[in-house]
Amino acid sequence: MFNSDSTPFPEGVRLIAALFAFCGIYLAILAIILLVSPGAISLTAAAPLLFGLELAGPYMFLLLAMGGGAIAWGLMRLNNIMRHAAVLAACAGIVMLIPSVSGAVVSVRLKGLVLGGLGIIVRAMVAWYLSQGHIADEFKTERST
Repeated sequence: MFNSDSTPFPEGVRLIAALFAFCGIYLAILAIILLVSPGAISLTAAAPLLFGLELAGPYMFLLLAMGGGAIAWGLMRLNNIMRHAAVLAACAGIVMLIPSVSGAVVSVRLKGLVLGGLGIIVRAMVAWYLSQGHIADEFKTERST
């Protein structure tokens, strides 16, 4: 896919948008299952994405699914505000993962340490990539549709 000014669409942005879309779809599917059949699945199925907010129930799943979908849509449209929202969401995810990684280190749980560490790495990569100057410039250029 090429932009109207014949510069290639950043593949990293497309990948990050797909990541947000996948998370949003996952949360939406869980929310629908929970709304149709309460108790069919555990609320902790979304714990890696919601960090305690899953206790608010399926409506919180839907709210964050819409947020993830909006970020994905905005990234594909090269919307600068959604780029900032994606960086903010990634940084918030890093902050929320720190206690679980620290707890995994203290209690010597390798699985928790690996999964938490990978979560931090992926979120740091998203924030770093979207914060680069040449990527930010892609979001600031005026495009005709």
